[in-house]
Amino acid sequence: MAKALIGIIGGTGVYDPKLLENSEEISVETKYGAPSDKITIGIYAGKKVAFLPRHARGHKIPPHKINYRANISALKELGVKRILAPQAVGSMQEKYKPGDLVIPDQFIDRTHTRENTFFDGPQVAHVSTADPFCSELRDLLIKTGKSLKFKIHSGGTYICIQGPRFSTRAESNLFRKGGVSVIGMTLVPECVLAREAEICYSSISMVTDYDCWKKGHTVSTAEIIRTVKANEDKVKKMLQTVLSKISEKRTCACKDALKGALV
Repeated sequence: MAKALIGIIGGTGVYDPKLLENSEEISVETKYGAPSDKITIGIYAGKKVAFLPRHARGHKIPPHKINYRANISALKELGVKRILAPQAVGSMQEKYKPGDLVIPDQFIDRTHTRENTFFDGPQVAHVSTADPFCSELRDLLIKTGKSLKFKIHSGGTYICIQGPRFSTRAESNLFRKGGVSVIGMTLVPECVLAREAEICYSSISMVTDYDCWKKGHTVSTAEIIRTVKANEDKVKKMLQTVLSKISEKRTCACKDALKGALV
């Protein structure tokens, strides 16, 4: 089976198989079932990568029905050590404007009923998510975004809601007052499972809207898609530029996430 050290889990508007050269599609079956779609392995910006559309091609799987365990497990089986995860998010603060990029450093989990661990027993593990994202990948993405002159925020708290509905105004204002930076539906448990799999992970969050806390604003799927299409070249340029800078050697703590975590 073909191997790749870097995985890209594509979100809304990012899936484009034409970006990969010498590509091949692979079907991977895991103990958790099938991932969202076939995984495409090919050369992207000079690096061999594995690309998985998070919602399946054609955006057929809603966020609360994604088989996150199968997705991460499949990428691990292919040898992936680092995951870059583009995601569309709403802004919860005035300074995070539509079209901006955010590299979150924290998350708050408001999901429920999602299978959120590989350790259901008899093996038990309690991994640390105090700092839930790979520091190496985050630093690299932030430097890359700045070098490309993009409006990029070097941190922020991503609140992950269950979906597929958007928030009420009461919820949106509550999250906003709690210091949340952006809101989305797909970060958790994706990033947690990557940590359990000892895979480096960083989100590349693209702001698409102001959720519904902003006076006179009501978020809509049509608005999100319009903003994504108008700004998706930023994410593609980020990926093309950052991939060439990713080292095969890992010095971060992600590779040892299970050390001291197993019971």
